[in-house]
Amino acid sequence: MRIGLFAPSGGAPLETLVGRARAAADAGLDSLFYGHVNGWDALMTAALAGREAPGIEVGTAVVPTYPRHPLALASQALTAQAMSGGRFTLGVGPSHRTVIEDVHGLPYGRPARHLREYLTVLRPLLRGEDVRHEGESLKVAAQVDAPGAEPPQVIVSALGPLMLKVAGELADGVTTAWTGADAIADHIVPSVAAAAEAAGRPAPRVLAGVVVALTSDPDGVRAAIADRYGFASDFPGYRAVLDRQGLSGVHETVVAGDERAVGRELRRFADAGATDLLISPFGDDAAWEHVTAFAATLRQGSPGATVSRG
Repeated sequence: MRIGLFAPSGGAPLETLVGRARAAADAGLDSLFYGHVNGWDALMTAALAGREAPGIEVGTAVVPTYPRHPLALASQALTAQAMSGGRFTLGVGPSHRTVIEDVHGLPYGRPARHLREYLTVLRPLLRGEDVRHEGESLKVAAQVDAPGAEPPQVIVSALGPLMLKVAGELADGVTTAWTGADAIADHIVPSVAAAAEAAGRPAPRVLAGVVVALTSDPDGVRAAIADRYGFASDFPGYRAVLDRQGLSGVHETVVAGDERAVGRELRRFADAGATDLLISPFGDDAAWEHVTAFAATLRQGSPGATVSRG
């Protein structure tokens, strides 16, 4: 299992975010993925990090699809791929109705159908093909000329059955949030793997996002998470996966405790079939450094740290 870090693209100076990629690379970790929030652009941050931190995979987890036309996103992604020396992975997803409609002022529509059409257009654009498409929500008549840039892998944020089916058929993998090891094993992996197999595609990557805190007060950390991120528990996509796990809120998915307890829980994700672990350290800069160093010790004992590109 590959082990990397996840960082929101806001809430810290740009140099701090890029520095976290350098620190992850220096520690021997496999990747750093940036989540898109209302701050620095996640894709541009990843591209800069790839330039500044040689040897590490960089990516987005994820860029919302509704606000970005696939032609524009393909150009950005290929630029990031070239800037990072071929180490960029593009993560996309439809986000949530309240974000797209209330914040961006765009119609949300049917997200699984939207994502299927979006990927149908995006993937050939990333390959430099001339795309002529006029569908239910997208129209494209162009190609992207980016000489020398290989198409990046594309992963999708997917938790529900329809989204996992689309991801298995059309993407290179999935990334999860607020999802424990049991749900990865019982729901995420078998669903996306079955869809990929039925479509004649390679086994997909499964990037499990996990909030981690090394602490002597795990209950206090979970209370802080509930206070800061509890609103996400009501987003339909998260609510469904939480219900599947028998959990009341996102705070209950946090992995917190001493190094022994946290290490034991994180290793369960490898047994569950996750190909990648994206650790999101909770806390201040010192907490980030502590968790990064701890993740490096886990990485040293984790077999199978290579994933083919394409």
